[in-house]
Amino acid sequence: MLPRLRLPLLFCLLSCLAACLANESRAEDLRDAIDQHVVAAWQKHNVTPAEPASDAEFLRRIYLDLCGTIPTWEEAKAFLDDPASDKQQKLIDKLLDDPRYAQHQAEEWDMIYFGRNPPGYDVDKRAGFQRWLREEFAKNTPYDQIARAILKAEGNSAEQGAPLFLAQYSEHPEDATVKITQTFLGVQLQCCQCHDHPYEPWTQLDFFGMAAFLARLQNVNAGDKDGLKKIFIGERMVGDINFTGPAKDAEPGKKGTPVPPKFLLGETLAEPEQPKDAKKERFPDGKEPAKPEFSRKDKLAEWATAKANPFFTKALANRIWAQYLGRGLVHPIDNMSESNPPSHPELLELITKELASHNFDLKWLIRELVSSKTYQLSSRGSVALERPMWFERARTRPLSAEEMAEAWRVAVNYAALDSKTPEELKKGNRFYPVGEYQKHFLGTPTDGVGNFLGGLNEHLYFNNGGIDRLFDPKSGGLMHDVSETMKDASAAERVERLFLSILSRRPSTEESEKFVAYLTADEKDRERSRERVREAMWTLMTCSEFRFNH
Repeated sequence: MLPRLRLPLLFCLLSCLAACLANESRAEDLRDAIDQHVVAAWQKHNVTPAEPASDAEFLRRIYLDLCGTIPTWEEAKAFLDDPASDKQQKLIDKLLDDPRYAQHQAEEWDMIYFGRNPPGYDVDKRAGFQRWLREEFAKNTPYDQIARAILKAEGNSAEQGAPLFLAQYSEHPEDATVKITQTFLGVQLQCCQCHDHPYEPWTQLDFFGMAAFLARLQNVNAGDKDGLKKIFIGERMVGDINFTGPAKDAEPGKKGTPVPPKFLLGETLAEPEQPKDAKKERFPDGKEPAKPEFSRKDKLAEWATAKANPFFTKALANRIWAQYLGRGLVHPIDNMSESNPPSHPELLELITKELASHNFDLKWLIRELVSSKTYQLSSRGSVALERPMWFERARTRPLSAEEMAEAWRVAVNYAALDSKTPEELKKGNRFYPVGEYQKHFLGTPTDGVGNFLGGLNEHLYFNNGGIDRLFDPKSGGLMHDVSETMKDASAAERVERLFLSILSRRPSTEESEKFVAYLTADEKDRERSRERVREAMWTLMTCSEFRFNH
């Protein structure tokens, strides 16, 4: 650990700048305004920030955050050896245009929309949705358009992809309502399914008014396409959801009263009168259902994703901030309410306003966040919290299963070792099954409120699992390069190669001396010498520094 240093001159200057610009509505760049607001909070709460991150800290963090993996050793060496003063900003711009950025964003949002164990049938096979999502992020499609497509659910789940989100809640409008309000509006309504919320303004009628938008939906199966189910979201012309009152007053056989669709804390939806002969008939499977003359679902999608929506933009701004800074300005991110105020209210309002004015351009927002001095702080400091409340140092978080699998592959150059690597993976599509990794470290081993807890399965896998196949001595892999290709290089050079490949940094003097001594202990025994390289790789690939993004 580095010694605790005094407040850097850089942040003293920022403090002065924040005071000078206190009456300004916004800075020229959002990144500057972010730093001003954060510095003001440090001053108010007497907080001392960490030093700026080293080049190596920044390098590994920005690759994991923007690309979902670590840099190759060539990429790490090139960046660390670059003397340019603006190399960090150049790397940010480069990675935002890298195909791996779109892939990683798709992985992140796929987990937001579905989680590890989504409800419903056939939604574990969602290559169509994942492909569509990746393409949208590659085009930098504005997020309101992505969200609107998901909620309108036009087309089918295999070819257009987006309908799969609603398909997982087949004819369960209450469950869909809980997910939609949390994911797109940052609001927790689930307790209002049984009673009015005791602390928030939401009521049971608010909940069922939102659920009424989804009451007429039906999954329609129309065969298969490339091994995926073609599911359409049909919407009938009739059908309501009934309100029977608080759960404690429920009585057997009580039908309740139909609830009209009503926007959360807003107006009741104005609907045309139903035809007198309209019947609640099911759509037959096997073909695309006809579109209704009036769609409740579409009205919900348009309201939910509108700039004027009081929840949507703020919830999105808060979610993206949390993705890169570790915790939301409102935390937890899906509990935005009067009783859970933001830590930096003016900053949240500013980001919300700017996101809307930039037409929901996520790449623009992400560039501003990761270009801020706040994001680029070191993770080293005296604060024990893994996600500091005042953002006085960088957060630490465990790598997800996907990130671990891909980072290991990059570290050992697994693409050169695995002749069975699917073509789609070579093109940048990382939606391959994480297989055994998934059951050992899913990226969500927490205590229920998001704090990381290591598990026994993970430790057993590190020691006894299939990680052995990553130490393949075939040509092209890291083990072969260090033990064979570099056999005439100095031991210190081989140790540096191991550290750059696995930890994306060069070893300290002490680390280099210890690893050199270990690798050279059996130099005359080629078999044992190769085994020592393997053990050195294992040590670095299973250490806490590799396990966490920091």
